[in-house]
Amino acid sequence: MADDCFRQPRLAAIYDPLDPDRSDLDAYLRLAEEFGARQVLDIGCGTGVFALLLTDRGIDVVGIDPAQASVDVARAKPGSERVRWICGDATALPPLQVDLATMTANVAQAIVDLDTWQKTLQGAYAALRPGGHLVFETRDPARRAWEEWTRENSYRVTAIPGVGSVESWVQLIDVSWSLVTFRWTYAFAADGQVLTSDSTLRFRERNEVEADLVAHGYVVQDVRDAPDRPGREFVFLARRPDPQ
Repeated sequence: MADDCFRQPRLAAIYDPLDPDRSDLDAYLRLAEEFGARQVLDIGCGTGVFALLLTDRGIDVVGIDPAQASVDVARAKPGSERVRWICGDATALPPLQVDLATMTANVAQAIVDLDTWQKTLQGAYAALRPGGHLVFETRDPARRAWEEWTRENSYRVTAIPGVGSVESWVQLIDVSWSLVTFRWTYAFAADGQVLTSDSTLRFRERNEVEADLVAHGYVVQDVRDAPDRPGREFVFLARRPDPQ
């Protein structure tokens, strides 16, 4: 189930203006180039930012996301007709043979259910051609990023054309072992409406993720830093091996 910030139409419509700096995607674009990817599966594509960046480079993209409102935003963007959009998740994909599958930003951590996580890895593996790669990131639990998720650190007012001013901030709700729950609040000046969106992320240890990948047949090719967040993230590069 997608969080309200992705599936509630009013929140999905302001997702991009509230987070306009997507330089975190630059590393994924470089990896697509490094691997010579011509077909990409973007798991958790959201409002389609990364998928459309890929198509600008002549890459064929399938973007899949469980939040219909986010997919609707993606479909309304210029150039969206070049992407195959699917409302769903990687546990039930159509037959594909892609060079690269990605889960950018919080996508991997947002899959908190253990069974769904295993089925997502399985689905991505099935979608990859032999020799294809799965790339995703997850925060290093040792850095305890959630300790910075406070109203004081996050409060801002954003002027959005056609919408007006929107106040937004995050507050930590609960930390239970590897599960961290937090709440974003959005206050619309135009009509006074206040909407909230609760999210839970699973913080996995590096060895746990590597073991899951190997169990599903992947070869863990590398674990890198996120270039824009050194020491904070694990970026996993896993490969579906060629037939022996």
